[in-house]
Amino acid sequence: MSFLFYPFTFISCRQHRDGLKSAEKNPDPTWLQDKSWEEICRASEFPAFKDLRKHFCEHITEWREIYDSKEPHNAKFPGPMDEKLNELQKIIILRCLRPDKITPAITNYVTDKLGKKFVEPPPFDLTKSYLDSNCTIPLIFVLSPGADPMASLLKFANDKAMSGNKFQAISLGQGQGPIATKMIKAAIEEGTWVCLQNCHLAVSWMPMLEKICEDFTPEVCNSSFRLWLTSYPSPKFPVTILQNGVKMTNEPPTGLRLNLLQSYLTDPISDAQFFGGCQGKELVMFSLWICFFHALVQERKKFGPLGWNIPYGFNESDLRISIRQLQLFINEYNTVPFEAISYLTGECNYGGRVTDDWDRRLLLTMLADFYNPQIIENPHYKFSPSGNYFAPAKGTYDEYIEFIKNLPFTQHPEIFGLHENVDISKDLQQTKVLFESLLLTQGGSKQTGSSGSADQTLLEITKDILKKVMFSLKHFPVRYEESMNTVLVQEMERFNNLIKTIRNTLQDLEKAIKGVVVMDSALEALSGSLLVGKVPEIWAARSYPSLKPLASYITDFLARLNFLQDWHNSGKPNVFWLSGFFFTQAFLTGAMQNYARKYTIPIDLLGYEFEVIPSDTSKTAPEDGVYIHGLYLDGARWDRASGLLAEQHPKLLFDPMPIIWIKPTKKSQIVKSNAYICPLYKTSERKGTLSTTGHSTNFVIAMLLKTDQPTQHWIKRGVALLCQLDN
Repeated sequence: MSFLFYPFTFISCRQHRDGLKSAEKNPDPTWLQDKSWEEICRASEFPAFKDLRKHFCEHITEWREIYDSKEPHNAKFPGPMDEKLNELQKIIILRCLRPDKITPAITNYVTDKLGKKFVEPPPFDLTKSYLDSNCTIPLIFVLSPGADPMASLLKFANDKAMSGNKFQAISLGQGQGPIATKMIKAAIEEGTWVCLQNCHLAVSWMPMLEKICEDFTPEVCNSSFRLWLTSYPSPKFPVTILQNGVKMTNEPPTGLRLNLLQSYLTDPISDAQFFGGCQGKELVMFSLWICFFHALVQERKKFGPLGWNIPYGFNESDLRISIRQLQLFINEYNTVPFEAISYLTGECNYGGRVTDDWDRRLLLTMLADFYNPQIIENPHYKFSPSGNYFAPAKGTYDEYIEFIKNLPFTQHPEIFGLHENVDISKDLQQTKVLFESLLLTQGGSKQTGSSGSADQTLLEITKDILKKVMFSLKHFPVRYEESMNTVLVQEMERFNNLIKTIRNTLQDLEKAIKGVVVMDSALEALSGSLLVGKVPEIWAARSYPSLKPLASYITDFLARLNFLQDWHNSGKPNVFWLSGFFFTQAFLTGAMQNYARKYTIPIDLLGYEFEVIPSDTSKTAPEDGVYIHGLYLDGARWDRASGLLAEQHPKLLFDPMPIIWIKPTKKSQIVKSNAYICPLYKTSERKGTLSTTGHSTNFVIAMLLKTDQPTQHWIKRGVALLCQLDN
């Protein structure tokens, strides 16, 4: 696999010396991103692409057509490049120009070289897997979010006359190991089936399970005996069981149409008694819309953080219980109790899985589109601006199946309430996952060729970074009247600790490369990360959150140090770089503390007001509060002319925000009307964990941004502010 990924690894290693900055000027910055141009220049250093940079400048118009194409992976390259380069080399250029289309390009490449069967997943067939097994070979379901194989397994057991007492299942967890052992022993003798669910939750018992499976022999086991296992991927799962077992996975269908169809072809909706058991009432109609809601919450996961901050494992059991409750309430009441069913579905059934407050807000906003009286009152109720998705008239089961089959096969982001740019974000994420997976196949530090060249590259990277961090920040005197001095001192201490970690680990690595000390596992991990351009885990554990590659991380790190050093040398800045703080919440608290002390107001009575200043610089500081800059808007843009949130421009995923004035104010005086409550995150990943201080490791604060649109529009857009980008 190294022949495919070598160019990208080369680029990653070379980044450290000059941050991927090309001496050549971008030929057309109006459409070509600097990052793309810099990578094109890097690719030109390979013999196969030696004329690429020159050709690109001479045929800039033709290359733009490829950039603007909806299918650049199928487009012909301009001039002699199309005939000169092979398919793999074209993928490398595409990776520089349109990285969001790498996945379909590689799919085409694999199909052309190996055949279509290598890109099409085989249909899920329990019978075929069963025939590959015997009494000594376990059958293993590799679980995926949103898929539950138990319903299919129970039906299959019934078809094989192994239901009832002949089929036993247990969900593993604390204290369940001895019970499972007894079940297996009894089933071996009696020739019945046993299913151990969620093996990943009983890692301490896995060695015992491995020993039990090793003792399976045809002489000991009844020929009818089968052991079924379900587990999410886990490094603790016994390798011998995986090697010897029959492995299966059943991922949920992709796409709204297929998701809806599956819901309608399974219990309880497929049951004729259920579908016809509530004549004259709205159960049939609402069953379709709860299935539609279920499909939407499932499909939003593929859009990453713009879909959900955390990818939740919504599954068929959530849908079933919601439909059963819907049936119960509609049968019991003359009018539909929307408040009750919304609470049960949104807060309990689906909401019970949701741990992020912003995701909960989104979930309830989406549910409100389906659980509301307008669906009943308005026969032409539409769920999307295009009108492709609408509420059909009440009909029979077969008519609803036909309605579902006529829905668009590929759904536009509008049905999710998302901007069309979200498809680019999704494709870029797929490319990132693909490249990370390819890197895992390279085996440590072999990416750069021989051991000697790898060591030389490591030494160059190490020396380059060490030169930049051979200093520590000096502390600032603390004064009670100025809380920001305390913030500065604390920030300098945090950054000094990170400097010390980076410096010490690199010095140890340098000694290990020279043979002075032993290269242990920690230094091996450090060297592996440096070679592929990733931030080492030992640094990340002591660092501020960042998703940047190593070269960009070092550049950003040095910019933060310069920001603090300038503050120390020149005094408090007029405009603070909010992204430059290690612990952003401390800075915001400092601003509020200054206000509270100045006006002798209890700090617990204060909140923040936010005003976007239509400027990128300021010669003066505000009388109260602080000016901040350095934020990016994700999912929307800021219209500087109107001073309101607006829709994104095509292909522009992030919009730099102007200066924002953060004003501490009494909570009772804060006006929230005509404003979208916008969360601010440190990174585009959005999800975080609660730290020991009670703050999230990622979420910073909620800001109020003016809008003339309903707030639900921006909630479904997934609009958020970010402190930094990933590049």
